[in-house]
Amino acid sequence: MTRLTNLQKLYDIDDLQWLEETIFLLKKQQFNQLDLEHLIEELEDLGKDKKNAAASLLEQIIRHLLLLQYWQAEAPYNQIHWQGEIYTFRTQLKRKLTTNLRQYLASERDSIYQDALGFVQIKTQNSLNFPPECPYSLEQLLDVQWLPQQKD
Repeated sequence: MTRLTNLQKLYDIDDLQWLEETIFLLKKQQFNQLDLEHLIEELEDLGKDKKNAAASLLEQIIRHLLLLQYWQAEAPYNQIHWQGEIYTFRTQLKRKLTTNLRQYLASERDSIYQDALGFVQIKTQNSLNFPPECPYSLEQLLDVQWLPQQKD
């Protein structure tokens, strides 16, 4: 059995060991022995994971900004908590952000907003009128210092 066949079988048995073997082969520039099918799959998954993580953090930022700006009945009890969450999610996102991820978030902002909107509507039991489209620019969403004016 060739090393490639063994590597392909190893992927199904122990993906961590497969990864270590793949890294070893890459460092040794033994490209002809690589399990390219699974390597491509793993790289695609890595890209998806990064996009999903960034989108999830942006959704959390939007959720908390909406609650902070619109849910005045809860503001006296939760305002500081929401501001802290916004700050935390922004700093986490800032650490992950690349030019490519920023472009991805810009293109997906409206879709991410709709997910966040669904959550806050449930959270507030549809008692508030949130904007149907995202009222925040990507720059505002990423700005660690920016907070919206509260609605009366």
